[in-house]
Amino acid sequence: MRLPKLLSVLCLFVCSPALLADVLPYQNPALPVAKRVQDLLARMSLDEKLGQMLMGGRDWVKPDQVRQLNMGTLLSGGGSVPSPNTVDGWVKMMKGYQEAAHATRLGIPVLYGIDSVHGFQLLPTATIFPQQVGLGAARDEDLMRRIGQITAREMSAAGVYWNFAPVVAVVDDIRWGRAYEALGEDTKLTTRLATAYSKGFQSGLEVFGQGAPHPIVTAKHYLGDGGVAYQSAKMPTPTGQAPIMDRGDTRGDEAALLARFLPPYKAQIDAGARSVMPSFSSWNGVKMHANGKLLTDVLRKQLGFNGLVVTDWEALQYLPANGFGEQLALATNAGVDVFMEPSKTAEVLRLMRQNVEQNKVSQARINEAVANILRVKFEMGLFEHDGPIAEAKALVGSPEHRAVAREAVRKSLVLLKNGGALPLKRDQHIIVAGRHANDLGLQSGGWTLEWQGFAGNNSRLPGATTIVDGIRQVAGPSAKVDYREEGDFSKSAVSAKAPADVALVFVGEPPYAEWLGDRMAEGLMLSAADLRQIATLRPLARKLVLVLVSGRPLILGDALAQSDAVVAAWLPGSEGEGVADVLFGDAPFVGKLPYAWPRDAAGFLPASAPVEARKASLLFEVGYGLSN
Repeated sequence: MRLPKLLSVLCLFVCSPALLADVLPYQNPALPVAKRVQDLLARMSLDEKLGQMLMGGRDWVKPDQVRQLNMGTLLSGGGSVPSPNTVDGWVKMMKGYQEAAHATRLGIPVLYGIDSVHGFQLLPTATIFPQQVGLGAARDEDLMRRIGQITAREMSAAGVYWNFAPVVAVVDDIRWGRAYEALGEDTKLTTRLATAYSKGFQSGLEVFGQGAPHPIVTAKHYLGDGGVAYQSAKMPTPTGQAPIMDRGDTRGDEAALLARFLPPYKAQIDAGARSVMPSFSSWNGVKMHANGKLLTDVLRKQLGFNGLVVTDWEALQYLPANGFGEQLALATNAGVDVFMEPSKTAEVLRLMRQNVEQNKVSQARINEAVANILRVKFEMGLFEHDGPIAEAKALVGSPEHRAVAREAVRKSLVLLKNGGALPLKRDQHIIVAGRHANDLGLQSGGWTLEWQGFAGNNSRLPGATTIVDGIRQVAGPSAKVDYREEGDFSKSAVSAKAPADVALVFVGEPPYAEWLGDRMAEGLMLSAADLRQIATLRPLARKLVLVLVSGRPLILGDALAQSDAVVAAWLPGSEGEGVADVLFGDAPFVGKLPYAWPRDAAGFLPASAPVEARKASLLFEVGYGLSN
């Protein structure tokens, strides 16, 4: 029932009536999208419609199940990848799913989504960009646009065109475990940068010509996820570790909350975003996945969004209803179109059929949801091209793409202090310490290969460069760079009597994601081990430069006074040379803080605190950053 490939190409130019005589209206790319949606929807049975609303996970759903349930969407979770995890492995997997979809009565293609939050970071050979906190520090719209384009192109090599990004949260409190996924605490900055990224992603495949699909972004997590109150998270989690903030409650005057958190979504919709994901969190006590006022009245009617709304991972189980069937009905009636229930697709289909039969969900609401899904698929061009773009394979992790990532690293670094220690000179004796200098997982953070990220095995990211290797490369063969992870230079020529010129000490956070990154203020302090390492290195060099590899500001304590220079490198991703470029002065420090920097744990205050009180609690304000 699918339009032949040759006819697809011809239709881009002519689509003559003779050629299309045997083609059903919904298969005709020359017709307006609205007519194609109307025609296809009229041909669908209830089960076929409900199948489009199912999103299964690749760990649970095989191609046969896609065909049997007429499934419309699929995803890879945080670490769910094909074997082998190569471009060819992804292409083979996607081919199996799309062939199963083609074999259904109506041949509706599958829409496959992944969290490419800082590049196509599920693929080991892909270009991995700095996490968004670093891009918020860079404040460069053109850079964001190019990062979006590159991410779309590398994903297209695998035949994946739906990105569960960008996070457009405006963050009130850096104790939240998702602060590094966001662009900062300023609404205007977040709006501006996230919009540039989305425009770039959506236009990224235009370079391949008219026949290429139109990839889509997902604005998330709607609405107010960055404003959750400290200690407001009450729901259980799959890991058993209770959250402190993530999935909590955003509280306050509704007009003020909307003014702070809604503008990035309006801008995303105005820029063409076709997918929105509700937050696990609540809005003044109402779960977002059941908030019809915000999902329908505000998102649909006020902002004019007519794309699809997709749930977050198994989020419906937390809704206040009697059983899973009622939770499904509650979310559907609130405005949800696609259920991300990766392991429960058959159950969702059965219960949704019952909901319709028992008039808990109207046929009209089902038709509306399915029309939203089909509209997006037609707009994307999936009915004509749902496979990979062969030309994109050579671009994955290419030198050109890595050069942009290196540029992003350079622009993201923020110089917090400099007492004549920077820039480094190539004729200096430089000693380097700290695990964060030589660990690709630590410098990339969460959502890298796995949901929680990884550490300790640099071979997992072939083609990437650690920070210390970047220092060696940028310094050149004549430079004397001595690295000891633990800072033990007792067997070298370095001592308090014969100090090195400069000590670079790298400290920071381990990888984490979501509520597993929630911290009390004390959890933002440098660890005792970090402080010991700084104290150990201090007498071994004339100057000490402290480099922080973290997803948010960390409380420095005595380390600030002990350091001649302090640099926030955030989570730079795969191109460690970018850090070295700036340390050696080959590129200037241009980054500015996307978050205010707290002075200590005892006086920590979130962004929502009274201005003067908060200002007194800060070491550095938003927008701070020295130049060298």
